[in-house]
Amino acid sequence: MSKAKEREQKEQEQQKNRAEDLCEALNALLAEQVVHLLGKPEGLYQVQVRKLWGYYFRVNVLIGMDAASVRVANSYFLKADGEGNIVESTPAITRQYALRSREAADDSPLLQSHL
Repeated sequence: MSKAKEREQKEQEQQKNRAEDLCEALNALLAEQVVHLLGKPEGLYQVQVRKLWGYYFRVNVLIGMDAASVRVANSYFLKADGEGNIVESTPAITRQYALRSREAADDSPLLQSHL
């Protein structure tokens, strides 16, 4: 394989990795915004963010003690802008859960996004 071909493949792999990193960061940002607006439900298991097309996403807030008992507590169809801000939500995201201490909200390793 020629050096030019190897360099081209390496650049393509780097571009793919950057795109994946940006997608993961956007998904995490959307998950954080949803929890901030909604409040943190008791037994939060995970916030799933799935990209549908363009800047449209499905976000599911999952609660439960473990994977076997998880259920969808809230589900939203979102549109985001290019900076990751939620610009539309169906249904509208309203506060449904009480705020907890800042430490408890910031400690959660359960905010995850999935492609």
